[in-house]
Amino acid sequence: MTVAVEQGLEPVKRYLESQGCECIDVKNATSSPSNATVMVVTGADENLMGMEDVTTQIPIVTANGLTPEEVYNRVKQYLH
Repeated sequence: MTVAVEQGLEPVKRYLESQGCECIDVKNATSSPSNATVMVVTGADENLMGMEDVTTQIPIVTANGLTPEEVYNRVKQYLH
């Protein structure tokens, strides 16, 4: 599974990779959403890096206040 991870979430990215996920930068996923199964964002910016026109067909997990393990558990829900 490929997960798009927003910049600034390095601990989450490392944990997801340790669990077998392929992680790409959110910028790559927003230009070609089909590259990622799930997108993980910080939740600190409501309009996702100032790109209000970005629409995506993939689920978004907000990592704000979650441990890397909790983020992974939410990401896993979209595998099925």
